[in-house]
Amino acid sequence: MTSGRHVGFPLRVGGRGRTALVSDEDYLRGLIEAVLFTRPGERVNRPDFGSGVDRLVFAPAGDEMVNASRTLVHAALQRWLGDLVQVDDVVVEAQDTRLRVTVTYLPLVAGTAVGERRSLSVLGGSP
Repeated sequence: MTSGRHVGFPLRVGGRGRTALVSDEDYLRGLIEAVLFTRPGERVNRPDFGSGVDRLVFAPAGDEMVNASRTLVHAALQRWLGDLVQVDDVVVEAQDTRLRVTVTYLPLVAGTAVGERRSLSVLGGSP
């Protein structure tokens, strides 16, 4: 990834009436969220894109569900963003009908880790 600004996702208009730009950090976070929140089969041109972790939100809570979620998330991030991030850890917590996924990662530039370790937590499921 180059240092600079990227088109924000979801696509939106900035304060000056132009396409909003985001920093490297916000760009990576958006990519990780896109992988986590996209269901395989949802994108026409990339039917296998996404993690499918949302299908496990209503699965019976337990170690099996947590381990399956961790594996799904880690594999999807490695497959789709392996050239941009090094995934250090994936922590999954089941809370009733909600699932919290925390990803700890390092940004990569030309295959080399740069910057500090970062974390992103997302919460999915019904309230």
